[in-house]
Amino acid sequence: MSLITPETFTAEERELLSRYFTNLDGPVFALVNLPEVVKGALFARYSRSASSLRRLFLDEFVGDLDVTGDTSLDATIGLKRAEDLYERVFSEYGDDSVAQLGGVHLACEQSSNLLTKVLERGRLMSYLEQSTRYIPYDTRLDSGHYRYIRDPAILDSPLGARYVGEMDRMFDTYGELLPLLKEYVQRRSPRADGVSTIAHRAAVRAACLDALRGLLPAGCISNVGIYGSGQSYEHLLLRMRAHPLPEARHYAELMMEELRKVIPSFLTRLERAERGGVWVDYLRRNEEETNRVVEALWPRDVPQPGASVRLTSHDGDGEDRVLAAICYEHSNLSESELQERVASLSAEERSSLFAAYVGERGNRRHHPGRAYEATSYRFDVVCDYGAFRDLQRHRLLSIEWQALGTDLGYEVPELIEEAELADRYVESLERSRALHDSLVKFFPEQCTYAVALAYNVRFSMEMNAREAMHLIELRSTPQGHPAYRRVATEMYRLIADEAGHHAIAASMSFVDLGESELGRLDAEQRAEAKSVGRRPRAKGDTDGRTGGGGGRSLRAVSPRRPAK
Repeated sequence: MSLITPETFTAEERELLSRYFTNLDGPVFALVNLPEVVKGALFARYSRSASSLRRLFLDEFVGDLDVTGDTSLDATIGLKRAEDLYERVFSEYGDDSVAQLGGVHLACEQSSNLLTKVLERGRLMSYLEQSTRYIPYDTRLDSGHYRYIRDPAILDSPLGARYVGEMDRMFDTYGELLPLLKEYVQRRSPRADGVSTIAHRAAVRAACLDALRGLLPAGCISNVGIYGSGQSYEHLLLRMRAHPLPEARHYAELMMEELRKVIPSFLTRLERAERGGVWVDYLRRNEEETNRVVEALWPRDVPQPGASVRLTSHDGDGEDRVLAAICYEHSNLSESELQERVASLSAEERSSLFAAYVGERGNRRHHPGRAYEATSYRFDVVCDYGAFRDLQRHRLLSIEWQALGTDLGYEVPELIEEAELADRYVESLERSRALHDSLVKFFPEQCTYAVALAYNVRFSMEMNAREAMHLIELRSTPQGHPAYRRVATEMYRLIADEAGHHAIAASMSFVDLGESELGRLDAEQRAEAKSVGRRPRAKGDTDGRTGGGGGRSLRAVSPRRPAK
C-alpha cells in the first residue's frame, strides 16, 4: 500500500540524517541520538513549517549542533544493544511499570486529517500537528500532486479519475481565492501607524487562511509529531490495528516497524497472537457489534443541519461540591459533613471561599486547584470539522465524535461573504458533497476524505470545571479561530446561565467575548518584538510564530442544498 510521496536527499544529507532518524525514506520515523531539548524544539517548529521534519532538521538545526562526534552512529539499522537491555529489565521488573518510563519522539508525516484524529486520541501522549492557519495549501509536492491522500483502493477503482480531478479542483479554488481574499483584507484593514509590517502581514495571512481552510478536504495531509511512553504507544497501536480506516491500519504497521528499533521489548505483547492479536480482535468485535445493535434500535436518519452547542448534563449542586472540595484539604471533617455545612453558608461566605481559592489570577495560566474537578459538564456540539480538529486535542476531557459526512451542512465565513467570494466557496463545498456521495457506497470509510473541513460534525465533550476553565479561556482568545471561539463562548454562557454556576463562570476571568478585525495582530506584534535580533527564518517558513487561531466570526447559514 503506497500512500506517500517519498523525499529525496543527497548522499551527504543521508549520511548525516542516518545518525538521528530511524528511517530516511518512509513517512514514519523515530528521533534518536539527539538531546531532548532539540527533539522538542524540532517538533515545536514542525507545526509552523511546511517542511518535513528531516528537511527542517537539515535547514535549521544542523548548523547549531555539534555533530562531529556522532559519525559512528547509524540509527537506521536498529539498536541491538537497547533491545538486549530492555529485554533484561523487562524480565526483571515487569512490563507495564517499565513501559511507562521509556519514551519516543515519533514523526508521522503525510497523514490525512482523518488519521491525525486517530493518532491524537490517546490521553497520555503529547502531539504537535502541522497548522492549516500558518501553512497555505496552494502549492504542490515535488511529485506534482496537491497535498491530499491518494488512497490506492480509490485510485484503482472506476472512480479514481473523478476523485483526483475533483480533489484537485478543491485545491485549485483554495489557491485562486487566497490572493483575492488577502487583497480584500489588506484593503479593509490597512496597517495602522506603529504596527509592524511583518506583524500586520502575518495577521492578514492568518485571517485569510482561517477563512479558507474550510475548503480543504479531510483527506488533505498533515505532519504529526508524537511523544509518548512505550505503554501509550502500545495502546495506540492496538486501536489503530482495530480501526476500520485502511490508512490507520497501514500506519500502525509503519509505526510498529520504527518503534521496534528503539523500544522493541515494550511492544512484544503486540506481536503475540494470544496477547495483542486477541486484544485487537476484542476491540474490533465490540465496535462492530455495538454498531449493529445501535443501528437495529435506531436506523440512521437525516439530522437537523446547523451548528449548535448544548449543555446535556451538569450537576445541580456542582458549586456546593466544589466548595466542599475546597474546604476538604484544610479541615478534618468528612466530605459528607462538609457538604452539609457548605449548604448552610451565606452568599457572602460562599463568595469569600471562592475568592480565596481562585485568588488573584495574573493570567489564564493561573488555575485554581483540583477542587474544581469536583463538578463536570457534558456538551453536545455541532460545528465545522476544522474547529473540531482543534478542540479534539484537549486531552484532559472525554470526547466522542460521530462520522464526518455532509448531512449537517456547512457555514460560510463572514469574511468570505464580505469579500464577495461566497459563490465560489459554496461551489467548491458542493463539489465536495457530490464527490462524497459518489464514493460512500463503494468506500464507506475512505469517502470521508472528500468532505471539506467546512462541513459540520457532531461530538460530545465532558469536562470538569478546571478543564472547562482552561479550554474556554484558551479557545476564546482574540487570536482564536472564529469557529471554536463561538463554541467556547457558548459553553461559558451555558455554565453561567443554564447550569447556574455563576461563581465558577465568574472565576473564568480571562474569557474574551469581544470581536477583532485582525484577531492575531496583537500576538504577532508581541512575537515580532521578541524576534528582534534573531536570525532570519529559513526559506519556506511561514509568518506564524505562536499558537492559537484568528480571524473574524462566522455567520451560520443553512445548507445550500435541502436535506434529503
